[in-house]
Amino acid sequence: MAFQNQYCDQFAKLLSNSIDAFKLIFNYMKSFLPVLICALLFIITPVHAQLEYPETKKGITVDEFFGTQVSDPYRWLEDDLSTDTKDWIKAQNEVTFGFLDAIPFRNTIEKRLTDLWNYERQSAPSKHGDYYYYSRNDGLQNHAVVYRKHSEHSQEEVFLDPNNFSEDGTTSLAGLSFSEDASLAAYAISVGGSDWRSVIFIDTKTREQVGDSLHNVKFSGLSWYKNEGIFYSSYEQPDGSQLSAMTDQHNLFYHKLGTPQTDDQRIFGGSETPRRYIFGSVTEDHRYLVISAAVSTTGNELYIKDLSDWNNPVLPVVADFENTHSIIDIEDSRILLYTNYEAPNYRLIETTLQNSDKSTWSDIIPNSESVLSVSKAGGNLFASYLIDVQTVVRQLDYEGNFIREVELPTAGTAGGFSAEKDDTELYYSFTSFTYPSSTFKYNIETGESSLFWSPSIDFNPEDYITEQVFYESKDGTKVPMFITHKKGIELDGKNPTYLYGYGGFNVSLRPSFSISRLVWLENGGVYAQPNIRGGGEYGREWHLAGTRMNKQNVFDDFIAAAEYLIDNKYTSSEKLAIAGGSNGGLLVGAVMLQRPDLVKVALPAVGVLDMLRYHTFTAGAGWAFDYGTVDEDEDMFRYLLNYSPVHNVKSGVSYPATLITTGDHDDRVVPAHSFKFAAALQAGHTGANPVMIRIETLAGHGAGKPTSMTIRELADIYAFTWFNMGENPFE
Repeated sequence: MAFQNQYCDQFAKLLSNSIDAFKLIFNYMKSFLPVLICALLFIITPVHAQLEYPETKKGITVDEFFGTQVSDPYRWLEDDLSTDTKDWIKAQNEVTFGFLDAIPFRNTIEKRLTDLWNYERQSAPSKHGDYYYYSRNDGLQNHAVVYRKHSEHSQEEVFLDPNNFSEDGTTSLAGLSFSEDASLAAYAISVGGSDWRSVIFIDTKTREQVGDSLHNVKFSGLSWYKNEGIFYSSYEQPDGSQLSAMTDQHNLFYHKLGTPQTDDQRIFGGSETPRRYIFGSVTEDHRYLVISAAVSTTGNELYIKDLSDWNNPVLPVVADFENTHSIIDIEDSRILLYTNYEAPNYRLIETTLQNSDKSTWSDIIPNSESVLSVSKAGGNLFASYLIDVQTVVRQLDYEGNFIREVELPTAGTAGGFSAEKDDTELYYSFTSFTYPSSTFKYNIETGESSLFWSPSIDFNPEDYITEQVFYESKDGTKVPMFITHKKGIELDGKNPTYLYGYGGFNVSLRPSFSISRLVWLENGGVYAQPNIRGGGEYGREWHLAGTRMNKQNVFDDFIAAAEYLIDNKYTSSEKLAIAGGSNGGLLVGAVMLQRPDLVKVALPAVGVLDMLRYHTFTAGAGWAFDYGTVDEDEDMFRYLLNYSPVHNVKSGVSYPATLITTGDHDDRVVPAHSFKFAAALQAGHTGANPVMIRIETLAGHGAGKPTSMTIRELADIYAFTWFNMGENPFE
């Protein structure tokens, strides 16, 4: 229920004079009990007028680009090893948590989140050797446990329990791979959410460690060659901080089990073939090593090494970065290759090992109006199409001939149509906004799907509705958006609304169920998810329309989504929150600065917020395909400077209530982005809305975060959002 905002506003204005404040309470308390509640909240809860943000010193650093000087007064916050930065983090957290802990219903949110989260969640099983392996979380465990059993109905046993990796739950399982006969396994662990990993080898029968561990592994698969060793990727150790220093040249190594890591053979990369991202995978028959190499997050080369003779050279299949490719299978000398070369929505082609020149490519699955992805199982191909952001799956033979369409439960998102060539069944997952993620068993020969596992949740999907609308962006482009809410809500402009976006890196935001989102929905909130440009929902052109000097399209699409929700009375500016993480954090930062009047609450998480320097940290230079860099030319520099959130905070402007979230171990998007943005906002912002930063310790970009930490963070975010909208959802 909303507080009596008009009286709260009067109270806030008179707050500096305590006598007048209590006169106001006395005058209204008989008729308007909410005024008393509001007054008490203002007394016990920090507001902008009372908040004293930690002093953030300003340095004198100035950079010059194409004759233009750009001040960077908070450059010192980039040094994550300095005592000054650590003291600043501590001081900011004291203010932020003091504010959040004083919100009266914050603990109620955490309790409800905890209750909802306490349900069993299980992954689809996969067969390795004589066992089916799967992960399951009983409810509130910090991490899912890996189990195994011989068949569906046999007794299960614990194979690997990441909850035993550390006492506080901040060490997580980050990868698991089995050898050819599954007698051995390699698993990766991450400490504090870092992308840097260690790899441990175990005997799957005894579950005891064998051989040496690998260290300083980053952005890597773990691909076994028979039972002898694995291919993995990493960077040279950077100078300075491992969490923020640039990592530029990726390497693909081969580690033979039982030998020290120092003896590992470099297969590809290094100074001879410098690439930012290199991944190696061994084909199912262990005959070939497939290497994907890239200098950015879009576009890659492909190479093959014949492992029948270790001395065979690495041979190119695609030797340029102009398009994106992957090898689906190699049969004898026939290559099935997935590509967007001359196919903006992707296609599957065939070529040969002997001559893979693009002139020889012929279609197996042609380009179509919908975005295609391809997998293989049981000697068949599975073509998954994204049609207006909803999954349609078709089963084909290896010549591309149609066999059948897979019958899915309803409109939503399906995935996992993979298995080995001799398998007769596979397990896939399905989810949607009001359909909790469930596992289905699929008979490859007959096409029959049967429910294998579904969760039991305190949730009735019949109470909610999801609709897909198409709204018009600034330049007239039609953009789809999903809107989910309780049935029967009034479209009166008063509904608290959570607008979530991403818009970049060819990433598609698909329908999915979120237990954390349920707290918002069950208390009358609206959840909206637009599929803005920069994503992959409509293929290469949709992606490119939101990159580089088209990036403003992404922000315009998001602004138009907010305006649609307001114009159609789902909500109002006073009841609207915008949220996004990583590239989505950039989205929120840019939009809240360009249109501070549009929303009440802004929630940028682990955001890319300094667009002039993002490419100087860790692997950030690889994002240049989407963003461009200031080093390219003056036009690109000025375009980035024009929207970079750190550089566009204006003094004297009232910005939305803002809660920036980040982790001190985030080595994907370093927390300095968020630190500098918070400092700039606190220096420039005026008005009653709080602008603060919540910095999680021993946490990274998000992956591997323990359940307990996730629940606490979400409780803070929802409490901050509702409170600043003037709402107490539990009254």
